[in-house]
Amino acid sequence: MSLSLLTSCLPTLPVDAAAVLGGARVGADLPVARVAWPLQCLQTTVLAPQPLSQECWVLQDGLPLQSGVSEGIAWRRGGDLLFGVIEIDEAAVTAQAPHTPLQQASFDAYARIFRLLDAQGLPHLWRLWNYMADINGESHGLERYRQFNMGRGDAFEAGARSVVGRVPAACALGVATGPLTIAFMAGPTPIVPVENPRQVSAFLYPDRYGPRSPTFSRAALAHPPGQEILFVSGTASIVGHQTVHAGDVRAQTEESLENIAAVLVEASANSRSGSYALGDLGYRAYVRHAADLDVVRSVVERRLGGAPVVYVQADVCRSDLLVEIEGQALRELPA
Repeated sequence: MSLSLLTSCLPTLPVDAAAVLGGARVGADLPVARVAWPLQCLQTTVLAPQPLSQECWVLQDGLPLQSGVSEGIAWRRGGDLLFGVIEIDEAAVTAQAPHTPLQQASFDAYARIFRLLDAQGLPHLWRLWNYMADINGESHGLERYRQFNMGRGDAFEAGARSVVGRVPAACALGVATGPLTIAFMAGPTPIVPVENPRQVSAFLYPDRYGPRSPTFSRAALAHPPGQEILFVSGTASIVGHQTVHAGDVRAQTEESLENIAAVLVEASANSRSGSYALGDLGYRAYVRHAADLDVVRSVVERRLGGAPVVYVQADVCRSDLLVEIEGQALRELPA
């Protein structure tokens, strides 16, 4: 089994639909996508290099894929790899007190994901992509991102999953409107978690950041047969557990890349495929204010050289963070 990651700015991805495990499409005013695979659609502006960004995970060896829908999760499985997407409209959620609608939606989404993984015999989450409307807004006396973390953490515990240590890589970003949408990749083996010595692990944040800490690792190494995937979670200008360089987008971008560089040192020490440098990954950079694109891009291109980067307008999980950057790399393992 051989997995590849294809990215494209074309209206359609030039791939055999029968080989696609799943993917994402990002852009404002997206047309309705009619595809056979699980597809996460994000209605937000792609700032560069093109107004539409698409990516898909493709199995290259003709392995037959199984598809299905389980409790609202569109999923596809090839061998021992599973990709899925779930969307939940908060307005349709009946929250069980004292849960808020978003807290209930995140709990329900993750509980359904865990039930699917158990049914498929693939218990290990590798990577999650979480997006929600108005992530920094406040309702029911609590910031919405904190509500999401409460629901996610409760679901991890209810599903007998650890909320510290070996937890998957993830991001959580805000878009203007739309449902809570979560995409995920899972497999039969646990990830190798990677933390950042410059930062407190997110799952150990003090309670000043909310009643429940976020549930994710700074990065994760996953190992499909004969391959290694490095997932770098959404990374921002945080040192220790505190935001640094408030109001300075250039300095925040530099600090975010310093954090990714530190994560890559740790990942390299645990890698089966060799060391990782900043230019070895592909990236998605989330920019809060479109007017900051040129500054962010100038820093990123200077530090990353020719590495592929898609710039997306999105809100970061803290209101004082102006940019967040995530990355991933896929390698063949030595024979």
